[in-house]
Amino acid sequence: MKSSENKQPISNTTLLLTITICTFVLMYLLGMIIWGGGFLNPQQFFDIFNNNSYLICIACGMTLVMITGGIDISVAGTVALVTMCCVCYMRAHATGIFSCILISVGIGLAMGLFQGFLITYLKIQPFIISLAGLFFTRGMTVIVSKEPVNADPNNPAFASFLKVKEKLIEFKFIGKTNRLGEFIPSHIEVGVIISLLVVLLLWAMLKYTRFGRNLYAIGGNKESALMLGINVQRTEFFAYTLCGLLAGIGGFCYLLHSGAGTQAAASQGEMQAIASSIIGGTLLTGGVGSVIGTLFGVMSLKTINTIVVASGLREPYWQSITTGLMLCFFILLQSIILDYRKKKLGNIAG
Repeated sequence: MKSSENKQPISNTTLLLTITICTFVLMYLLGMIIWGGGFLNPQQFFDIFNNNSYLICIACGMTLVMITGGIDISVAGTVALVTMCCVCYMRAHATGIFSCILISVGIGLAMGLFQGFLITYLKIQPFIISLAGLFFTRGMTVIVSKEPVNADPNNPAFASFLKVKEKLIEFKFIGKTNRLGEFIPSHIEVGVIISLLVVLLLWAMLKYTRFGRNLYAIGGNKESALMLGINVQRTEFFAYTLCGLLAGIGGFCYLLHSGAGTQAAASQGEMQAIASSIIGGTLLTGGVGSVIGTLFGVMSLKTINTIVVASGLREPYWQSITTGLMLCFFILLQSIILDYRKKKLGNIAG
Protein backbone atom coordinates (compact mmCIF):
# COMPACT_ATOMS: atom_id res chain seq x y z
CA MET A 1 0.00 0.00 0.00
CA LYS A 2 1.32 3.41 -0.90
CA SER A 3 2.19 5.80 1.91
CA SER A 4 0.11 8.57 0.30
CA GLU A 5 -3.02 6.48 0.89
CA ASN A 6 -2.39 6.58 4.63
CA LYS A 7 -2.32 10.36 4.79
CA GLN A 8 -5.35 12.06 6.29
CA PRO A 9 -7.05 14.50 3.88
CA ILE A 10 -6.67 18.16 4.75
CA SER A 11 -9.67 19.47 6.69
CA ASN A 12 -12.14 21.89 5.13
CA THR A 13 -11.23 24.53 7.72
CA THR A 14 -7.52 24.29 6.91
CA LEU A 15 -8.14 24.29 3.17
CA LEU A 16 -10.33 27.41 3.25
CA LEU A 17 -7.88 29.12 5.63
CA THR A 18 -5.04 28.45 3.18
CA ILE A 19 -7.06 29.93 0.30
CA THR A 20 -7.83 33.07 2.32
CA ILE A 21 -4.20 33.64 3.32
CA CYS A 22 -2.97 33.11 -0.25
CA THR A 23 -5.64 35.50 -1.56
CA PHE A 24 -4.60 38.23 0.87
CA VAL A 25 -0.89 37.83 0.11
CA LEU A 26 -1.56 37.87 -3.62
CA MET A 27 -3.75 40.99 -3.42
CA TYR A 28 -1.23 42.89 -1.31
CA LEU A 29 1.67 41.90 -3.57
CA LEU A 30 -0.32 43.05 -6.62
CA GLY A 31 -1.02 46.32 -4.82
CA MET A 32 2.71 46.81 -4.21
CA ILE A 33 3.63 45.94 -7.80
CA ILE A 34 0.86 47.77 -9.68
CA TRP A 35 -0.01 50.75 -7.49
CA GLY A 36 3.09 51.05 -5.29
CA GLY A 37 2.69 54.26 -3.31
CA GLY A 38 1.10 53.56 0.05
CA PHE A 39 1.38 49.80 -0.41
CA LEU A 40 5.17 50.19 -0.20
CA ASN A 41 4.84 52.07 3.08
CA PRO A 42 4.88 49.60 6.01
CA GLN A 43 2.61 51.90 8.01
CA GLN A 44 -0.25 51.34 5.56
CA PHE A 45 -0.07 47.63 6.36
CA PHE A 46 -0.13 48.31 10.11
CA ASP A 47 -2.99 50.79 9.64
CA ILE A 48 -5.17 47.90 8.47
CA PHE A 49 -4.95 46.72 12.07
CA ASN A 50 -5.11 50.19 13.63
CA ASN A 51 -8.30 51.12 11.80
CA ASN A 52 -10.01 47.76 12.23
CA SER A 53 -9.07 46.38 15.65
CA TYR A 54 -12.74 46.57 16.67
CA LEU A 55 -13.80 44.73 13.50
CA ILE A 56 -11.35 41.91 14.24
CA CYS A 57 -12.96 41.44 17.66
CA ILE A 58 -16.58 41.43 16.51
CA ALA A 59 -15.78 39.31 13.44
CA CYS A 60 -14.14 36.68 15.68
CA GLY A 61 -17.27 36.67 17.85
CA MET A 62 -19.36 36.30 14.73
CA THR A 63 -17.20 33.38 13.67
CA LEU A 64 -17.94 31.51 16.91
CA VAL A 65 -21.70 31.67 16.43
CA MET A 66 -21.46 31.00 12.69
CA ILE A 67 -19.47 27.83 13.37
CA THR A 68 -22.51 26.60 15.34
CA GLY A 69 -24.78 27.57 12.43
CA GLY A 70 -26.07 30.77 14.08
CA ILE A 71 -25.79 34.50 13.46
CA ASP A 72 -25.63 37.72 15.52
CA ILE A 73 -26.19 41.00 13.71
CA SER A 74 -26.37 43.12 16.88
CA VAL A 75 -22.59 43.31 17.38
CA ALA A 76 -22.04 46.70 15.70
CA GLY A 77 -24.89 48.25 17.69
CA THR A 78 -23.22 46.98 20.86
CA VAL A 79 -19.99 48.68 19.76
CA ALA A 80 -21.81 51.99 19.30
CA LEU A 81 -23.56 51.73 22.68
CA VAL A 82 -20.30 50.88 24.46
CA THR A 83 -18.41 53.83 22.98
CA MET A 84 -21.16 56.31 23.83
CA CYS A 85 -21.65 55.01 27.38
CA CYS A 86 -17.91 55.04 28.10
CA VAL A 87 -17.34 58.59 26.88
CA CYS A 88 -20.40 60.00 28.62
CA TYR A 89 -19.55 58.23 31.87
CA MET A 90 -15.98 59.52 31.84
CA ARG A 91 -17.17 63.05 31.13
CA ALA A 92 -19.71 62.95 33.96
CA HIS A 93 -17.62 61.22 36.62
CA ALA A 94 -14.01 61.92 35.62
CA THR A 95 -13.13 58.22 35.94
CA GLY A 96 -10.19 56.40 34.42
CA ILE A 97 -9.66 53.77 31.79
CA PHE A 98 -10.71 50.91 34.09
CA SER A 99 -14.27 52.20 34.24
CA CYS A 100 -14.38 51.97 30.43
CA ILE A 101 -13.23 48.36 30.60
CA LEU A 102 -15.93 47.48 33.12
CA ILE A 103 -18.64 49.25 31.10
CA SER A 104 -17.52 47.57 27.88
CA VAL A 105 -17.41 44.10 29.39
CA GLY A 106 -20.68 44.65 31.26
CA ILE A 107 -22.68 45.81 28.24
CA GLY A 108 -21.21 43.11 26.01
CA LEU A 109 -21.91 40.34 28.52
CA ALA A 110 -25.45 41.59 29.16
CA MET A 111 -26.26 41.54 25.44
CA GLY A 112 -24.66 38.14 24.96
CA LEU A 113 -26.37 36.53 27.95
CA PHE A 114 -29.82 37.93 27.14
CA GLN A 115 -29.76 37.12 23.44
CA GLY A 116 -28.13 33.76 24.05
CA PHE A 117 -30.88 32.76 26.49
CA LEU A 118 -33.66 33.76 24.09
CA ILE A 119 -32.03 31.96 21.16
CA THR A 120 -30.89 28.74 22.80
CA TYR A 121 -33.41 28.13 25.57
CA LEU A 122 -36.55 29.78 24.16
CA LYS A 123 -35.77 28.59 20.62
CA ILE A 124 -36.29 31.96 18.93
CA GLN A 125 -34.61 32.46 15.57
CA PRO A 126 -31.17 34.10 16.05
CA PHE A 127 -31.66 36.50 13.14
CA ILE A 128 -34.87 37.89 14.69
CA ILE A 129 -33.40 38.23 18.18
CA SER A 130 -30.16 39.83 17.03
CA LEU A 131 -32.06 42.16 14.68
CA ALA A 132 -34.07 43.32 17.69
CA GLY A 133 -30.78 43.66 19.57
CA LEU A 134 -29.40 45.82 16.77
CA PHE A 135 -32.39 48.18 16.90
CA PHE A 136 -32.26 48.25 20.70
CA THR A 137 -28.56 49.11 20.96
CA ARG A 138 -28.71 51.76 18.24
CA GLY A 139 -31.73 53.32 19.91
CA MET A 140 -30.13 53.23 23.35
CA THR A 141 -27.06 54.95 21.92
CA VAL A 142 -29.24 57.91 20.92
CA ILE A 143 -30.91 57.95 24.35
CA VAL A 144 -27.51 58.13 26.07
CA SER A 145 -26.56 61.14 23.94
CA LYS A 146 -28.12 62.63 20.82
CA GLU A 147 -24.91 64.46 19.98
CA PRO A 148 -21.45 63.01 19.35
CA VAL A 149 -19.20 63.18 22.41
CA ASN A 150 -15.43 63.50 21.99
CA ALA A 151 -12.71 62.83 24.53
CA ASP A 152 -11.61 66.45 24.81
CA PRO A 153 -7.86 66.69 25.56
CA ASN A 154 -8.52 69.97 27.41
CA ASN A 155 -10.93 68.24 29.79
CA PRO A 156 -9.07 66.63 32.74
CA ALA A 157 -11.84 64.00 32.98
CA PHE A 158 -10.34 62.29 29.93
CA ALA A 159 -6.67 62.58 30.95
CA SER A 160 -6.05 58.94 31.93
CA PHE A 161 -8.04 57.61 28.97
CA LEU A 162 -6.17 59.78 26.46
CA LYS A 163 -2.87 58.67 27.95
CA VAL A 164 -3.69 55.07 26.99
CA LYS A 165 -5.28 56.06 23.66
CA GLU A 166 -2.22 57.98 22.53
CA LYS A 167 0.18 55.21 23.54
CA LEU A 168 1.77 53.77 20.39
CA ILE A 169 3.86 50.64 20.07
CA GLU A 170 6.64 51.57 17.64
CA PHE A 171 8.80 49.29 15.50
CA LYS A 172 12.20 50.96 15.56
CA PHE A 173 13.54 49.12 12.51
CA ILE A 174 10.41 49.22 10.35
CA GLY A 175 9.28 52.49 8.83
CA LYS A 176 9.79 55.02 6.07
CA THR A 177 12.14 57.91 5.45
CA ASN A 178 10.33 61.16 4.65
CA ARG A 179 11.40 63.90 2.23
CA LEU A 180 13.48 65.57 4.91
CA GLY A 181 15.51 62.41 5.38
CA GLU A 182 13.95 61.64 8.76
CA PHE A 183 13.16 58.03 9.57
CA ILE A 184 9.60 57.62 10.81
CA PRO A 185 9.05 54.26 12.54
CA SER A 186 5.84 52.33 11.97
CA HIS A 187 3.49 51.84 14.89
CA ILE A 188 0.39 50.08 16.11
CA GLU A 189 -2.16 51.16 18.71
CA VAL A 190 -3.08 49.53 22.02
CA GLY A 191 -6.37 48.31 20.54
CA VAL A 192 -4.44 46.18 18.04
CA ILE A 193 -2.67 44.34 20.83
CA ILE A 194 -6.05 43.62 22.45
CA SER A 195 -7.58 42.34 19.21
CA LEU A 196 -4.60 40.10 18.38
CA LEU A 197 -4.69 38.64 21.90
CA VAL A 198 -8.39 37.91 21.32
CA VAL A 199 -7.54 36.07 18.09
CA LEU A 200 -4.77 34.08 19.77
CA LEU A 201 -6.92 33.05 22.74
CA LEU A 202 -9.87 32.06 20.56
CA TRP A 203 -7.61 30.08 18.22
CA ALA A 204 -6.24 28.13 21.18
CA MET A 205 -9.76 27.61 22.54
CA LEU A 206 -11.12 26.27 19.25
CA LYS A 207 -8.12 24.02 18.66
CA TYR A 208 -7.32 22.63 22.08
CA THR A 209 -10.44 22.71 24.26
CA ARG A 210 -13.50 20.48 24.40
CA PHE A 211 -15.72 23.55 24.12
CA GLY A 212 -14.07 24.46 20.80
CA ARG A 213 -14.53 20.94 19.43
CA ASN A 214 -18.14 20.98 20.57
CA LEU A 215 -18.79 24.15 18.55
CA TYR A 216 -17.64 22.40 15.36
CA ALA A 217 -19.63 19.27 16.22
CA ILE A 218 -22.83 21.28 16.72
CA GLY A 219 -22.33 23.18 13.47
CA GLY A 220 -21.68 19.95 11.59
CA ASN A 221 -24.77 18.13 12.86
CA LYS A 222 -26.76 18.96 15.98
CA GLU A 223 -28.42 15.56 16.16
CA SER A 224 -25.08 13.78 16.02
CA ALA A 225 -23.71 16.15 18.66
CA LEU A 226 -26.59 15.24 20.96
CA MET A 227 -25.93 11.56 20.42
CA LEU A 228 -22.30 12.15 21.42
CA GLY A 229 -23.48 13.58 24.74
CA ILE A 230 -22.80 17.23 23.97
CA ASN A 231 -25.00 19.74 25.75
CA VAL A 232 -26.02 21.65 22.64
CA GLN A 233 -28.08 24.33 24.38
CA ARG A 234 -25.38 25.20 26.89
CA THR A 235 -22.64 25.26 24.23
CA GLU A 236 -24.64 27.54 21.94
CA PHE A 237 -25.53 29.75 24.91
CA PHE A 238 -21.85 30.23 25.75
CA ALA A 239 -21.07 30.91 22.07
CA TYR A 240 -23.56 33.81 21.98
CA THR A 241 -22.34 35.02 25.36
CA LEU A 242 -18.77 35.10 24.06
CA CYS A 243 -19.94 36.90 20.93
CA GLY A 244 -21.57 39.61 23.05
CA LEU A 245 -18.47 39.89 25.24
CA LEU A 246 -16.26 40.28 22.17
CA ALA A 247 -18.61 42.97 20.83
CA GLY A 248 -18.09 44.84 24.11
CA ILE A 249 -14.32 44.46 23.81
CA GLY A 250 -14.61 45.59 20.19
CA GLY A 251 -16.41 48.72 21.41
CA PHE A 252 -13.52 49.43 23.77
CA CYS A 253 -11.03 49.01 20.89
CA TYR A 254 -13.14 51.34 18.74
CA LEU A 255 -13.09 53.94 21.49
CA LEU A 256 -9.31 53.64 21.85
CA HIS A 257 -8.98 54.36 18.13
CA SER A 258 -11.57 57.08 17.63
CA GLY A 259 -11.73 58.70 21.08
CA ALA A 260 -15.39 59.52 20.54
CA GLY A 261 -18.90 58.18 21.00
CA THR A 262 -21.28 58.63 18.07
CA GLN A 263 -24.61 57.24 16.92
CA ALA A 264 -23.00 56.07 13.66
CA ALA A 265 -20.07 54.25 15.30
CA ALA A 266 -19.23 50.98 13.53
CA SER A 267 -21.85 51.68 10.88
CA GLN A 268 -22.51 48.48 8.88
CA GLY A 269 -19.98 46.75 11.11
CA GLU A 270 -22.21 43.69 11.46
CA MET A 271 -22.25 43.18 7.69
CA GLN A 272 -18.48 43.62 7.48
CA ALA A 273 -18.04 41.13 10.31
CA ILE A 274 -20.15 38.54 8.48
CA ALA A 275 -18.30 39.23 5.22
CA SER A 276 -14.92 38.92 6.94
CA SER A 277 -15.91 35.61 8.50
CA ILE A 278 -17.11 34.18 5.19
CA ILE A 279 -14.05 35.43 3.30
CA GLY A 280 -11.98 33.87 6.10
CA GLY A 281 -13.48 30.46 5.38
CA THR A 282 -16.40 30.25 7.81
CA LEU A 283 -19.48 28.58 6.35
CA LEU A 284 -22.94 30.02 7.03
CA THR A 285 -24.20 26.46 7.39
CA GLY A 286 -21.79 25.90 10.30
CA GLY A 287 -19.16 23.32 11.17
CA VAL A 288 -16.26 25.02 9.35
CA GLY A 289 -14.35 28.14 10.31
CA SER A 290 -11.26 29.63 11.94
CA VAL A 291 -10.55 32.89 13.75
CA ILE A 292 -7.16 33.06 12.00
CA GLY A 293 -9.05 32.93 8.73
CA THR A 294 -11.36 35.66 10.00
CA LEU A 295 -8.34 37.84 10.78
CA PHE A 296 -7.11 37.43 7.22
CA GLY A 297 -10.69 37.94 6.03
CA VAL A 298 -10.69 41.39 7.63
CA MET A 299 -7.29 42.14 6.11
CA SER A 300 -8.42 40.96 2.66
CA LEU A 301 -11.63 42.98 2.82
CA LYS A 302 -9.82 46.17 3.76
CA THR A 303 -7.02 45.57 1.25
CA ILE A 304 -9.46 45.29 -1.65
CA ASN A 305 -11.11 48.51 -0.48
CA THR A 306 -7.70 50.21 -0.49
CA ILE A 307 -7.03 48.91 -4.00
CA VAL A 308 -10.35 50.34 -5.18
CA VAL A 309 -9.43 53.77 -3.77
CA ALA A 310 -5.93 53.55 -5.27
CA SER A 311 -7.55 52.84 -8.64
CA GLY A 312 -9.26 56.24 -8.49
CA LEU A 313 -12.73 54.96 -7.54
CA ARG A 314 -13.10 56.99 -4.36
CA GLU A 315 -16.89 57.01 -4.10
CA PRO A 316 -18.13 54.83 -1.20
CA TYR A 317 -20.48 52.83 -3.41
CA TRP A 318 -17.55 51.37 -5.33
CA GLN A 319 -16.24 49.86 -2.11
CA SER A 320 -19.69 48.38 -1.43
CA ILE A 321 -19.80 46.92 -4.95
CA THR A 322 -16.35 45.32 -4.66
CA THR A 323 -17.18 43.96 -1.20
CA GLY A 324 -20.32 42.35 -2.58
CA LEU A 325 -18.47 40.87 -5.55
CA MET A 326 -15.68 39.58 -3.33
CA LEU A 327 -18.18 38.00 -0.96
CA CYS A 328 -20.03 36.30 -3.82
CA PHE A 329 -16.72 35.06 -5.22
CA PHE A 330 -15.70 33.43 -1.94
CA ILE A 331 -19.13 31.88 -1.36
CA LEU A 332 -19.06 30.42 -4.87
CA LEU A 333 -15.46 29.25 -4.44
CA GLN A 334 -16.26 27.57 -1.12
CA SER A 335 -19.29 25.85 -2.62
CA ILE A 336 -17.33 24.49 -5.60
CA ILE A 337 -14.35 23.31 -3.53
CA LEU A 338 -16.40 21.64 -0.80
CA ASP A 339 -18.72 19.98 -3.31
CA TYR A 340 -15.72 18.63 -5.23
CA ARG A 341 -14.07 17.36 -2.03
CA LYS A 342 -17.31 15.69 -0.94
CA LYS A 343 -17.60 13.84 -4.24
CA LYS A 344 -13.91 12.91 -4.24
CA LEU A 345 -13.97 11.56 -0.68
CA GLY A 346 -17.19 9.71 -1.50
CA ASN A 347 -15.51 8.03 -4.49
CA ILE A 348 -12.51 7.07 -2.35
CA ALA A 349 -14.77 5.62 0.34
CA GLY A 350 -16.70 3.75 -2.27
